[in-house]
Amino acid sequence: MAQQNIPTKGNLMAIKKSLALAKVGFDLLDRKRNILIRELMALLDRAAEIQDVIDDAYASAYRALEQANITLGFCDEISKMLPVENSIELDYRSIMGVEIPVLSIDAPTQRKLCYGLSNTNAKLDEAVALFTRAKELTVELAEIENSVYRLAIAIKKTKKRANALKNIMIPRFEESINFITDALDEKDREEFSRLKVIKKQKVDS
Repeated sequence: MAQQNIPTKGNLMAIKKSLALAKVGFDLLDRKRNILIRELMALLDRAAEIQDVIDDAYASAYRALEQANITLGFCDEISKMLPVENSIELDYRSIMGVEIPVLSIDAPTQRKLCYGLSNTNAKLDEAVALFTRAKELTVELAEIENSVYRLAIAIKKTKKRANALKNIMIPRFEESINFITDALDEKDREEFSRLKVIKKQKVDS
């Protein structure tokens, strides 16, 4: 920076270019931050909606399981027929360069019935359906919470970089431009005065 502060027209042009790039960078970072904040707020709203229903979903599922246990006896053997959940898939989407997880799970209609109908009843079917719904909500909430965490980190970093440009780099460039401009103006005035003296001396002679 000290080399750039040498009062020459070349340095002045270079610093003006750097200042313009810094301002563009700040505008882009500020826009990115606003977009990320809007996305974060939308996810928080969705998380609040899910949180309102997920507790009820689990409560309803456990009540249905109690009814199934009452009518069928304890469903230990039947529960062993249920497959381990392995249909959850992880993908990513990008929001302004921030990788956000996208979780997907097979819809219930895509799954085969894993227990026989002869030794079960509708209460068990209801319990399975309600737990499946609770599981889907849990997967969605996990996706949202992870996304919120990633967005919050990205917003913090973006804000830090934008503040560095706004409060440090841009003022520094502006100060250098003012310094060099003043120095060049002073040099021009000195040169004008020198030429004026030389011209006067020629006239007098």
